Amino acid sequence: MRLSWGLLLLAAALALGGTAAARCPAPCVCDNLRAHILCLNGNLTAIPGTIPQLTKKLDLRGNSFTVIPVGAFLATLYLTHLDLQRCKVEKLEEGAFRGLGRLVYLNLASNSIALLYQESLDGLSSLQQLILEGNRIEEIQPGAFGHLGSLTVLDLRANALVYLPDMVFQGLQVLRWLRLSHNALHVLGSEAFAALPALRRLSLDHNELQALPSEALARLDGVIQLDLGHNPITYVAEEALAMASLKHLFLDHAALQDVAPDAFAHSPQLRTLDLRKNQLRGLPPLAGARGLARISLAGNPLLCSCLLHPFHDWLARARVQVEGVCAAPPALRGRPLDSLRPPEMRCGHPWLAPSPAVPSEQPRVAGSGQCPQGCACSPDFRHGSCENRDLREIPRGFPGDTRLLDLRRNAFGMVPPGAFPGLKELVSLHLQSCSIGALRPGALRGLESLVYLYLTDNHLSTLVATAFEGAPRLAYLDLDHNAFTRLPAGAFQLLPNLISLHLQHNAIGELAEGDLTGPGGLRWLYLAGNTIKRIAPAALAPAKMLEKLHLEGNHLAEVPTAALRGLSTLSELKLSRNPIKHIRDSAFLPVASSLQHLYLDSMGLEQISPGAFTGLGPKIRSLYLESNKMSNIPDMSNFTGLEILNLRDVPFHCNCQLLPLRRWIDKLNLRVGATCGSPAEARGLKVKLSTTFQTCPGWGAGKAGGASPDKTKAASKPSNKKSSGKSPARGFKKSRA
Repeated sequence: MRLSWGLLLLAAALALGGTAAARCPAPCVCDNLRAHILCLNGNLTAIPGTIPQLTKKLDLRGNSFTVIPVGAFLATLYLTHLDLQRCKVEKLEEGAFRGLGRLVYLNLASNSIALLYQESLDGLSSLQQLILEGNRIEEIQPGAFGHLGSLTVLDLRANALVYLPDMVFQGLQVLRWLRLSHNALHVLGSEAFAALPALRRLSLDHNELQALPSEALARLDGVIQLDLGHNPITYVAEEALAMASLKHLFLDHAALQDVAPDAFAHSPQLRTLDLRKNQLRGLPPLAGARGLARISLAGNPLLCSCLLHPFHDWLARARVQVEGVCAAPPALRGRPLDSLRPPEMRCGHPWLAPSPAVPSEQPRVAGSGQCPQGCACSPDFRHGSCENRDLREIPRGFPGDTRLLDLRRNAFGMVPPGAFPGLKELVSLHLQSCSIGALRPGALRGLESLVYLYLTDNHLSTLVATAFEGAPRLAYLDLDHNAFTRLPAGAFQLLPNLISLHLQHNAIGELAEGDLTGPGGLRWLYLAGNTIKRIAPAALAPAKMLEKLHLEGNHLAEVPTAALRGLSTLSELKLSRNPIKHIRDSAFLPVASSLQHLYLDSMGLEQISPGAFTGLGPKIRSLYLESNKMSNIPDMSNFTGLEILNLRDVPFHCNCQLLPLRRWIDKLNLRVGATCGSPAEARGLKVKLSTTFQTCPGWGAGKAGGASPDKTKAASKPSNKKSSGKSPARGFKKSRA
């Protein structure tokens, strides 16, 4: 009896295993033993519907989902790890991850997400790590993280954040590391970091902070390490840092000229202070920092005169180790600070320490407590909302300390002059989908703190420069989905601080000289989905600091090489879905020294000249060439820094001329997806597995692990055998590596 029950159980297990294997989606690799599914670079445009229900780890990197819809993973409730890197995701619908109560790791890095909605991350009650690095997030709506009570690591590096509103991270009760590096932050709400009791490390390096955000940081009693390097901070004022548990402070590569003697008096646990690569000529005794053990001053222009005596004496008394060397006077140049003796520090010439102006504190205007009829005002968040109220005129009477105003989905028709009186502290203004056809001169007058302006999905076809008068700090302007037929010439002259300009999905036909005059600090320009046929050679010249240029989905017939001249910081160029048939020699030479990400996919590209990639090399990290028509590509052996290379759906002609590519692909530790389109006997085979190269001169001497005919047949013909020398788990590991 026991034997028969055992046989029954064994049969049931085999049947279940067979069912799970049968449900494995076609482009994926399924390891049913460990419940891991790998669908890497599979050209998927929707989440597969046949993923085994008991899957725990799902890797969907390198696909094309654009939108993650509501309930996309309701069929896989046992997921613990989900990887959606490089999937071209632009939007997370509210409730996209609903049902994933067991998920502990979610990676959404390197996508195009611009906005986090309140319910975008709903249902992730067990999530511990959330990676959102390398997106286009410009704003986080209140409550976006409110359901992530188990989160310990939040990675928001390399996005487009300029402003953090109060209570933006509310709900993250156990968060330990918040990573905000490589954004453009220069405004932090005083309560931005409130309600983060477990935070131990905060990374704010590589931003645009011009002063220490003392009030916001004072809420962080438990933070041990604070990274503030690479910010244009010039001065650390008296009692600027009051963080009870802080031990390690990094202020390297800033613009510091002076530090007050008691700057760290209220941070008693501070042990290490990194002030490398600043503009400090000296320091006063930091008597308030009683626990300090080490200071790094390397790379500062230190003047080792008698004026450095007090600091030098304090170092000795407090037994603080110091790193740094003298820059002057000439007799002491190059001498380490800790090797100096007091008699050597003389004052032959008077020297006055720099006294930068201490930033003055602006008085905060208290809210009036009033709110326009039919609208909702939150005094805690300093937000006002009249969303979707069928309003015909912009309401007035919001509290004077309002920071975010949401007026979406109304029917204003136009924005009159002085439409927002008394809102000097307003930072973010939402006017999407309001049927706006005109922005009158002076419409934004008085909005001196405005950073974000959203005018998406309206009827604007032209703008005058005076429309933006009174909003000099505007950094993010979103004009997507309007009716522009050309860039409104001169409209941006009054916006010297503009960083990001969105003009996608309009009807712009060309970029003319002078169109971008004014915003000299523009970094990101989004022009996808227009009808651009021509870019004048000097059209982009005013934007010398441009880092991202998105031109996908236009009507360009050739690479706009002449227009790229002078863009010495351009790192990302998107030309996908343009009718470019031929890329000529030196097409990207003007930006070769800075370009890292190049998108040339889905263009119907037929030919790439041998010298098309001249100048490009180790700096290139990602190259997208999929879905084109060329049969060969030029030598890319110097692209040694590649992390992503996509050659799928390209009909390569697998003959001896392609042998250099075949050898190069062998050496790459990447899945490139290159497939033969001809000759007939090789059609459909992976380039790495084609045997046509074995008859080429020099094949035996130069091959890097070429496949034998037997191996090629085995790879191209599925096997029905139970064992093939590899377990599914081991095969999966190999593909991940």
